[in-house]
Amino acid sequence: MEFASVHPICLHLISSAIQRCRLSGDLCRLSVVLKRSPNPDPLLLRISISDTGIGSCLEEFQDLKFPREAAIAEKWDGVLSVRTTSIFDNEVFNYQLNLKESASARRLTRLPSNLKNGVKFSGTEVCLFISESLDVLLAEINCFFQKMLVLKIPNVAYELVVEHDDASRLRYENVFLANESNPLHFSASNLERLKSGLEDYISKHGNSSSKKCGSCFPSLEHLKVGSGIACCTEGLRNTGLVMEAVILISEMSEPTSSCFRPCGAKSEVLCFKDFTPCSIPPSSVKALTSIDWRSYGLTLGSIVNQHGYALLEWEGLPPSAHIDIVLHCYHDQYPSL
Repeated sequence: MEFASVHPICLHLISSAIQRCRLSGDLCRLSVVLKRSPNPDPLLLRISISDTGIGSCLEEFQDLKFPREAAIAEKWDGVLSVRTTSIFDNEVFNYQLNLKESASARRLTRLPSNLKNGVKFSGTEVCLFISESLDVLLAEINCFFQKMLVLKIPNVAYELVVEHDDASRLRYENVFLANESNPLHFSASNLERLKSGLEDYISKHGNSSSKKCGSCFPSLEHLKVGSGIACCTEGLRNTGLVMEAVILISEMSEPTSSCFRPCGAKSEVLCFKDFTPCSIPPSSVKALTSIDWRSYGLTLGSIVNQHGYALLEWEGLPPSAHIDIVLHCYHDQYPSL
C-alpha cells in the first residue's frame, strides 16, 4: 500500500486504530496528539496516534510502502515507532519500523519491552515525526473525525489535541473531543446508526458544532430521510458486499435565518468503506447516475467526480432546500460489534 503524501499515511494509521477499537468489546479511546518541536531547525511535528483497542499485530504495517516522491522524503524519514500490547500479554512491546527498507529483516527493529507487572490493559501507540504545516494537517484530521461521527461507532471516543511547547510551559488545546452519550441502543444496526449519524451531521453543520442548530432545525419536521441496503451479487454467487445508503433532504424553516448552512443545487456525497472515510469508487458514481431521480420528484443535472469526491448538481431544487447523501460499503462478514 503506497501513499501519495504524508497526510494519507496519517489518516490510514488513524483508521487502523479505529478498527482496533471496533474489535474490542469494551469502550475505547482514540487520541491523536500533534506537537510542534520547539527547535526551529528543523521544524518537526510529532504525531502520536494512540488507542485502547485490542492491540496491534505487526502484519498491519508490513504492507505500507514509503512514497517514491522526493518531496515526501524531505518531510518524513519513513520511521514509525510502535508500542503495543494485548490484554493477554505480560509486557508492552516496542518496535521501530523503517518503511524505506524493502527487506523485511532490516525493516523491523525490536526494542526492549516493558513489563506490565500484572496490570491488565491493551492498546497501541504509533508515533512519527514529519516536517509539515500544523494547521493544514490539523484541519484534515479534524475533518476526518467529523465524518467518522456519521458512522456512530458506539464504543469509541475520539480526541484530537494540539500540544504547544512554549519556552516556559506546556499548553494543551482540545481541538476535537467526542464522547457524548449515544441515544441509540448498543445493538442498533449499522444502517440505523448511519441514518442517525447523517441527521446529526446535517443538524450540527457538518459536526462543526457540538449541538444541533435550533435556528436552522427547530424540529425534525424539516428533515426527510430515506435509507436502504443493496447487496452486491456476481452472477448467482453472493460476493458478500453490502452497500448502505441514506439520503436526507433538509429545508430551512426561515430563509432569512442568520445562521449559515449550505443550501442550493449541489450535494457532496459522503463515502465510507469498511467503517472509514474514502473516496467514491466509479461503481458508486455509476449507480448514482443510473437512479431514476425523477420518480422521486428530483432532477439530476450532472455528477462530477473530482479527485475521488462526487458532486451532484440538481435542477429545479428550491433555494432553501439541500440534499445530502452518504454511502457505506462493507463486507457482511466484516468484524462488527
